[in-house]
Amino acid sequence: MKNLSNYSIKKKKVLFRADLNVPVINGKITDNSRIVALKNSIQKLIKQQNKIFILAHYGRPNGKIDKRYSLEFICPILESIFNVKKIHFLKSLDFNSVKHKISEINFGEICLIENIRFHPGEEKIDLNFVKDLSKSFDVYVNDAFSASHRKHASITGFAKYLPAVAGDYLLEEIRNINLFLKNKTKPNFAIIGGSKVSSKIKLLNNLIELFTTIAIGGAMANTFLLSNNHNVGKSIVEEDLINEAKKIQLKAKNYNCKLILPIDVVCSNSIKDKTSIRYCDIKNIFPNHMILDIGKKSTKLITNEILKSKMLLWNGPVGAFEYKPFDQSTVEIAVTVKNYARKLNINTLAGGGDTISSIKSANAESGFTYISSAGGAFLEWLEGKESPGVIALNKNNF
Repeated sequence: MKNLSNYSIKKKKVLFRADLNVPVINGKITDNSRIVALKNSIQKLIKQQNKIFILAHYGRPNGKIDKRYSLEFICPILESIFNVKKIHFLKSLDFNSVKHKISEINFGEICLIENIRFHPGEEKIDLNFVKDLSKSFDVYVNDAFSASHRKHASITGFAKYLPAVAGDYLLEEIRNINLFLKNKTKPNFAIIGGSKVSSKIKLLNNLIELFTTIAIGGAMANTFLLSNNHNVGKSIVEEDLINEAKKIQLKAKNYNCKLILPIDVVCSNSIKDKTSIRYCDIKNIFPNHMILDIGKKSTKLITNEILKSKMLLWNGPVGAFEYKPFDQSTVEIAVTVKNYARKLNINTLAGGGDTISSIKSANAESGFTYISSAGGAFLEWLEGKESPGVIALNKNNF
């Protein structure tokens, strides 16, 4: 795979695919980690005096121009993070507009192109659109690992018509995730949480073959408890996946992978009813209560396992962490990693939006070897899938 270290890009017109789909509340970016991750690649390309055109998406405008999803507001943030005086902005992907802007900007400057998802050809994988746009550029750089699991025109198409190069952030994500998938260091431990078993079936089946121990938390654990004939009250469950939960447990047994399920929980009549909160064993859940967090004994099982491990993977909170006090177990796990991982030389990887939010809320980022900002792409790579965008880079033979 060509990358910025083994492939020279100097004084070229560069089409740079990035993921600027950042979380925004009241017009302000709440997490800029995906932008910061691009800095190394961008600075390398600036140093080599290239004309850099950033192609990115934001939100789901469904192939139509929608001002709510315009990328123009990000220009000042890019200027600050990339430490440049000006980010040019191109409002249209009209080919004449592209050519004009290329001739207008200087080498060593950057232009952000309006949201690629405004163009109907993006999600329809319109190769005619890709081919025509490619004629204006010399090289394509993909530094959007977090979007590379999608079969979209700007992710898979340009490698058919231009030399295609992997950016530094994309390579860093792959390298750090592969460390956990390919490293044979044992004992290794995975904490898998979240709300739905359905979104984690492939992940669990893959990790069972690789990990010594897996802890299952969050609402998805309820389905496993129900499959083991525990009453879970009115907790969120996926009854159609009870047999799947049984199969996963059987596979874990066959692979000698220990599964940790909750043995005690925190319940309430509803997620907003703090007057009915109850801490109990999984055998004593009230019929009108729902599980909203794992209990102290279950949390202790997980933190003890962390301290015994050489490698830790974490994807998904183990409780409804957005609502206090149901964040306590997730915070305690994060703080344990912060306090002990580096002291005990535990290699730690975390990923997933909610996981990152919970780690940041506990101020525990320093305990992690690597925190992936790749979202769904992170999850799919852990499942053993190779991203379409990465496949396109590997196949590129220009």
